[in-house]
Amino acid sequence: MLCYNSPMLIDSHCHLHDREFFTAEQAEEMLKRAHEAGINKVICIGTSHEDSLVARDFAATHDNVYWTYGIHPEKANEQSGYAFRGCPEVTTEDEGREARNDGPERPVPRKAISRLPVAIGEVGLDYHYDGYDREAQIKLFQEMLQLAQDNDLPVSFHIREAYADFFPVVANFPKVRGVVHSFTDSKKTLKRVLNETEFFVGVNGLATYSTLPTPPLERILLETDAPFLTPEPFRGIINEPAYVREIAQWLATKLGLEFKIIEKETTENARKLFRI
Repeated sequence: MLCYNSPMLIDSHCHLHDREFFTAEQAEEMLKRAHEAGINKVICIGTSHEDSLVARDFAATHDNVYWTYGIHPEKANEQSGYAFRGCPEVTTEDEGREARNDGPERPVPRKAISRLPVAIGEVGLDYHYDGYDREAQIKLFQEMLQLAQDNDLPVSFHIREAYADFFPVVANFPKVRGVVHSFTDSKKTLKRVLNETEFFVGVNGLATYSTLPTPPLERILLETDAPFLTPEPFRGIINEPAYVREIAQWLATKLGLEFKIIEKETTENARKLFRI
């Protein structure tokens, strides 16, 4: 497999740390393939308190792997967002400043990066399945947004069939920045996201075989959501971070732009949001 030069690509949303889907050996091989394919940074997304700490530990032992802390809306009846505040590893003020690299020419120790999340997520609202608890989801979502705002962290939003509630809730947290992960709604809703917020929009393998509306390049983050949503031409097998390159190539064709422009712009967008 060929190797590629900078700026390379970023997988802004995957679950490579999750042993329900990947063995430790598979994760190592997939990271190797990702780097060979020009994906030089990977963000592992937490979906519960426990899962987030697994992502943290995975990131701590791998260069250019980052993690997020989040409680998925489907777990709204199981856990409270305040669990995060009980983790001394991610709440110290000094380390927070170090990891965000607020000062000019201030080095960021690897230890500080691995111990601190780069975002809160994935969190949000999901009304797709029967039996969801709308009030519990909104309460948890508000807790997660407050957590993000208090810690000056971006948010990875998981929103499915719930935008009627999403917009009023996030309007109460005007300082929060973030990305709408795996957008799957209408052109009208996408227009609202673009016009009413400054959020980025996640584009993944689903876009390569669907009729979803495409956001403007300046608002796009690339992601795999591995192991889910494998892009063409690899549908039918497990997804992995290396396939970000396929999504970028599809996007270049879709927008009629050179690949290197897609690579540069989406990488800069991810770096801007996550400060990595």
